[in-house]
Amino acid sequence: MAVSTLDEANLLQNRTKAFAVRIIKAFARLPKDEAVRVIGRQFLRSGTSLAANYRAACRARSAADFISKISVVVEETDETLFWFELLVEAELAKKNLVQPLMKECQELLFRVARDRQAKSLNHQIAKS
Repeated sequence: MAVSTLDEANLLQNRTKAFAVRIIKAFARLPKDEAVRVIGRQFLRSGTSLAANYRAACRARSAADFISKISVVVEETDETLFWFELLVEAELAKKNLVQPLMKECQELLFRVARDRQAKSLNHQIAKS
């Protein structure tokens, strides 16, 4: 049975929201020092906003609006990955503890970037 575009969007909305919940829980477990607090808030903001922005992209009124909104999702997801890397490389979080969440972030980044590229190509073809 084929999955419709709407079903795929709903699945990804649920996946990004579940990711945001995991980000909130990971943030709550971070050490409580100043460096972690500053970086952790950026991590929390970008990691939760990607879910909200994906939801907004699903309500886009046009292909151009979708491309614009999904681009924000790509940026926020990539930023979240950056904060993960920074937390690990600065030894503020143990890689083995955050690795599953980092992997999910990488997968989400791949997925939303692919969706943006596909929609951009379709939009360009439609305009020609």
